[in-house]
Amino acid sequence: MQKYLSEMKSKKKKNLKEESEKETKVDSANEASEESVVKEINIDFKDKYVRLYSEFENYRKRTAREKIDIITNASENVLKEIIPILDDFERAIANNENVEEISTIKEGFELIHNKIFKTLTNQGLTPMKSIGKSFDPDIHEAITKIPATKNKMKGKVMDVIEKGYTLNEKVIRFAKVVVGE
Repeated sequence: MQKYLSEMKSKKKKNLKEESEKETKVDSANEASEESVVKEINIDFKDKYVRLYSEFENYRKRTAREKIDIITNASENVLKEIIPILDDFERAIANNENVEEISTIKEGFELIHNKIFKTLTNQGLTPMKSIGKSFDPDIHEAITKIPATKNKMKGKVMDVIEKGYTLNEKVIRFAKVVVGE
C-alpha cells in the first residue's frame, strides 16, 4: 500500500509539474501577445504623432507664406489706383509747356488733387480736423505754443502746420499743430 501511495504521490507531483509548466507557457504566451498588442498600439500612436506633427509644420509654413504674400502685395490695389493719377500729372506737365494762362494750370492741379484725394479716401484715408479742438497728444504733435486770444482757446489747437491722417481710424500721421496757452 505504501508503494501505491508513493506512486500516487509521484503521479500527483508529476501532474502538478505539468500543470505548472502549462500555466507558465500560457502566461508567457499571454505576456507575449500583450507585448505585441502594446507594440502595435505604440507604433500606431507614433504614426499618428508623426502625421499630426507633419500636418502642423505644413500649416505653419503655408500660413507664413500667405502672410508674406499679403504683406508684399498689400499696396498693389492702391498703386493700381494711383497710376492713372501719375498719368494725369505727366499730361499736365506736358500741357503746361504750351499754356500761358495760369488759371488753367491751377484748374489742372485742383483736378489732380481732387482725384488723388478721392482715391485715397476710398482706401480709408481721412484727414483730421484739428483747429479749435482740444490738444490730444494721441493724435496731435505740438510744434509750438502761442498766447491764446481768448480764455476758451487755452489748450486748444490754434493752427495746423501739417495735416494729420487716419487710415481706418488708426493714426498714420500725427497732425503738427500750434497750441494756445
